[in-house]
Amino acid sequence: MSFETARPAAAARLTAQEAGQRLEHERNARLTQLKALDAAGSDADAHLGSVQKEAIERVLTEIEAAFGRVHAGTYGTCMACSKTIPAERLEILPYVRFCVGCQGRTS
Repeated sequence: MSFETARPAAAARLTAQEAGQRLEHERNARLTQLKALDAAGSDADAHLGSVQKEAIERVLTEIEAAFGRVHAGTYGTCMACSKTIPAERLEILPYVRFCVGCQGRTS
């Protein structure tokens, strides 16, 4: 997005519909990954496949929690400091719970 087309700060928050669409896209992508891992079956390294599945399932859990925040009206608000999470961060990780500063402190 160029500076000329950037949204004003007041409009930087995603609408519930936009957030839902992004989360749905993320959910579908992760479910597709799980299906691909299942299809690979015994051809793939069992340990690597297990680790990948666990990571995908963790993200799916985060996505479901983000849907809950959308419905509760708290989506896009840092769960630690209650500040608005920048729209750019939500575009990259639509299921994120923390702003960058708080994420660094919780890791």
